[in-house]
Amino acid sequence: MTKKERALKCVEILKGVYPDALCSLEYENPFELLIATRLSAQCTDARVNLVTPELFSTYKTLDDYANADVRDIERIIHSCGFYHGKARDIIAIATKIRDEFGGRVPDTIEELTSLQGVGRKTANLIVGDVYKKPAVVTDTHLIRITNRIGLADTKDPYKLEIALKKILPPEESNNFCHRIVLFGRDTCSARKPKCDVCPLSEVCKKIM
Repeated sequence: MTKKERALKCVEILKGVYPDALCSLEYENPFELLIATRLSAQCTDARVNLVTPELFSTYKTLDDYANADVRDIERIIHSCGFYHGKARDIIAIATKIRDEFGGRVPDTIEELTSLQGVGRKTANLIVGDVYKKPAVVTDTHLIRITNRIGLADTKDPYKLEIALKKILPPEESNNFCHRIVLFGRDTCSARKPKCDVCPLSEVCKKIM
């Protein structure tokens, strides 16, 4: 079985298991998703979702964020970890979007990664979820699972992104990444994967 054949089969199976491929982060607009994703670095989505209601209700516009006291943002996001850097990034992101992008969250990887603290993982999530363009979000679940089941043989996020774009149907790639996260939480965990009940057992290189 080639990697592309294995990828197509994985897409088909996971669509059946997780028909609703949704991002776990809670948000109401593109900017909120961008900020929530920045907060999720080295932090769980569940924790971010506990923090963002206060953040989003306190700061409603780009001006609010750009003019915020960094210490106030730090207090709100403290439990997300690395809060000094994340607070500075939030203010810088809002300021640049307001001043250089006309108040609109950019829709390209290149423009998004020009924002302070925004890497390709975050940029791909915005491009895919907000603007519905083909995207591959290389989080820890995707890296671990695609290598384990035989879709990839690299743990470098950028190399993995490029490799998966070659074998995943473009229209399925973004939702596939969301489904892999759910699958990683439910079944294919890092320490103790449930191989005996795995829906991908028929195509998993490790099991085969």
